[in-house]
Amino acid sequence: MEALSIIFISIAATPLVLFVSCCLHLLLHVFSNQAINNPQYPPVKGTVFHQLIYFKKLYDHQTEVSRKHPTFRLLGPGQSVAYTTDPRNIEHVLKTNFDKYSKGKYNQEILSGLFGDGIFAVDGDKWRQQRKLASFEFSTRVLRDFSCSVFRTNAAKLVRVVSNLAIAGQSFDIQDIFMRCALDSIFKVGFGVELNCLEGSSEEATDFMKAFDESNALIYWRYVDPLWKLKRLLNLGSEASLKKNVRLMDNFVNNVISTRRNLLLRQLSNNAKEDILSRFLVESEKDPEKMNDRYLKDIILNFIIAGKDSSANTLSWFIYALCKNPLVQEKVAQEVREVTGSQENEAISIDDFMDKITDSTLEQMHYLHSALTETLRLFPAVPVVNLSSYLFYDMIYQ
Repeated sequence: MEALSIIFISIAATPLVLFVSCCLHLLLHVFSNQAINNPQYPPVKGTVFHQLIYFKKLYDHQTEVSRKHPTFRLLGPGQSVAYTTDPRNIEHVLKTNFDKYSKGKYNQEILSGLFGDGIFAVDGDKWRQQRKLASFEFSTRVLRDFSCSVFRTNAAKLVRVVSNLAIAGQSFDIQDIFMRCALDSIFKVGFGVELNCLEGSSEEATDFMKAFDESNALIYWRYVDPLWKLKRLLNLGSEASLKKNVRLMDNFVNNVISTRRNLLLRQLSNNAKEDILSRFLVESEKDPEKMNDRYLKDIILNFIIAGKDSSANTLSWFIYALCKNPLVQEKVAQEVREVTGSQENEAISIDDFMDKITDSTLEQMHYLHSALTETLRLFPAVPVVNLSSYLFYDMIYQ
């Protein structure tokens, strides 16, 4: 009996032993070889896992830390993560010595699950190729005119949706509406396809939008999840959800690319070479093996990710700031009325008002531009830019 008791106790204790062993291994991996007390390196202000404690107010917490320490580190498994708000460091990395820095394997491994070979996850030749091609394409008059037309059309849809909700006396989530509007606009500019998320999209498009948002959250969860690689290997939890969402998005986008390619080949598209995908498809003919459908999908999805959340979040903060500052709100409204020649109580249709919003009138709205710029200063659309870790320290401090 005593022997059996020992065996049962041993079996029962095995999971606990494994858990404790894993925790000790993780701690050892985090705190070893980190130059914690080396004055040449930025001070350590916790570990990457501390971000879980402040997850709901992470950027506020990091801002508070950066006020005391403009450059600091968080320890992670096998390496540290550096954060800096020092303009000299930012200029050094992002401008004067940009070619010497890379995203590094740590960031690439995390981001590639969603971003693939898109511009946010790659370095070197792939990054330069996409940056060069994108900057050239975005400077073309055709794409600029097309994108302006798309945003004007969807802005009118946005006003109708909000007006109808206001007239009906219904409460609504303004950020959700902005997100839907931004996704409609960016997807149209990127793929030349209407999603109609704002006014009631198809089930397939709705599933894409949901998978798109969930995947963004899940991919960044990897930064604070020490077990994400194990979950990926075993296809469990968050990694199983991410895999499912990415597969859904891939199927949706691949169908769009295939349809778009066929339209271009048959010259059935009325707006050929207006959207980004069509222009990249034309460019891919020069090197079809390298710029295959998978590569094109990664490129365009990266542009959509960059444009959707940044635009919608900025608009949400802008409305919030106006509500907190009614005097500024009135000045913005007054300027718009003066520039467009509208009266305060004038009954005017949405389409007629949109006809007055031209490049010329927008250039005269200096106060509106200042208010938007101040919103970006107070609530930056991209509050954190990823930099590689040890390379960052070694280049700056040694």
